[in-house]
Amino acid sequence: MKLVLATRNAHKLEEIRAIFDFKGMEVLSAFDFPDVPDVVEDRDTLEGNAEKKAVEIALATGCWSMADDSGLEVAALGGAPGVYSARYAGEACSYAANNEKLLKELAGETDRSARFRTVLALSNPAGDVRTLEGACQGRIIESPRGGNGFGYDPLFVPKGYSETFAELDASVKNVISHRAVALEAARLEWAELLSAG
Repeated sequence: MKLVLATRNAHKLEEIRAIFDFKGMEVLSAFDFPDVPDVVEDRDTLEGNAEKKAVEIALATGCWSMADDSGLEVAALGGAPGVYSARYAGEACSYAANNEKLLKELAGETDRSARFRTVLALSNPAGDVRTLEGACQGRIIESPRGGNGFGYDPLFVPKGYSETFAELDASVKNVISHRAVALEAARLEWAELLSAG
């Protein structure tokens, strides 16, 4: 069975492959289909974007496709940046610019609780899609720490830890992260579908 991971984000791809056991499957990514255009993430929910990416890539490639959309949801900001996490500081912005904007928005806030949330979507080649999600609770610190990971990892300390995602070894992060929780749920809930292909 072929499964296409609907992303051209190398960091995300590396993380998914490190977490999920794709036994018996040929795992490809959007990088393997250069003629397939990027999917425009224009939905206003994580679920909507994940579904759209999975379905469009499945229909374009004729393969099963799995996509995710993830966001950081900060309590004091009413759940922002949420679905706009990757472009919080504007289109084509850097991780550093997003982090800087987040810290500016949280200046003076005492409630720094937050969660990372991932919605995972799986589509068959006909475009039939299903979703599930995973989350990781934590808090936002006042300045970046650590050199691992990507995105908001240098600012996010998961509940029960004193290190940021960017300070934790990948082997730890890949067990407790929002993406890890979602992928573990997928392994359990979608095992039969994925093995049947």
